[in-house]
Amino acid sequence: MKPIKIFAFTAAIAITALVSAAFINHKTLAPKENVKATGAGFVVVELFTSEGCSSCPPADELVAKIQKEDYNKPVYILAFHVDYWNRLGWKDVFSNADYSKRQNEYARWLNLQSVYTPQIVVNGKKEFVGSQEGTLRNAITEGLRTMAAGTLALSAQREQGSISVQYQTKDVAKNTSLLLALVQKTAQTNVKSGENGGHVLSHVQIVRKLQSQPLDKSGNGAVTIALPDGFNAQGWELVGFIQNTSSGAILAATKYEFSTGVAK
Repeated sequence: MKPIKIFAFTAAIAITALVSAAFINHKTLAPKENVKATGAGFVVVELFTSEGCSSCPPADELVAKIQKEDYNKPVYILAFHVDYWNRLGWKDVFSNADYSKRQNEYARWLNLQSVYTPQIVVNGKKEFVGSQEGTLRNAITEGLRTMAAGTLALSAQREQGSISVQYQTKDVAKNTSLLLALVQKTAQTNVKSGENGGHVLSHVQIVRKLQSQPLDKSGNGAVTIALPDGFNAQGWELVGFIQNTSSGAILAATKYEFSTGVAK
């Protein structure tokens, strides 16, 4: 575990609801909706990692194993590559300062004195070292057994260079935001320097773009997301979730598979 002190930033991102959805085909088409039933639990696993950190590959391998085992369960893995390791010998091509800010916001929400890699946060409520398999499995079991608070429905349409997403929620409380993450499912990097120099690292569920939308009383609206370079419908998905901007708790989540047009 590599602790690195970083000042906490303020951010906004949100609460309330369960999941359901339907979206997009990789060709332009009319949006369709597929609302998932309320009641079952869900789990959002956020891994904060870096290619420059020698302690991170075991955590990357762990979430890859969990992804394979729990593919048909409402377990949504998001790998955020932070940027504060970039100055220490290797620049992570997937890193983004916004992801470091998000991790610092969790430090504020969870009353931590510092952030570190690899770190996992589950449903915005529990954090621990990202390579602790038993702790992660227990947190997933607990999350799947916890009743969801409401519903989230998404539909989307592919446009030229962007995606138009429509959303509907029920029972939305105050201080909540909808977060939409464009995720690249797999990638490999030949790391040439830094702590992992000389190794080929494999990654899963890499967040390539994260966009937030504050929710109003209606709980309904639309947002446009610009597609990042390298987007490929066969190897990407969209994960949506609702988070409380005061506590960090996540109470609804769903994902959409671009390759199949199926919401889970």
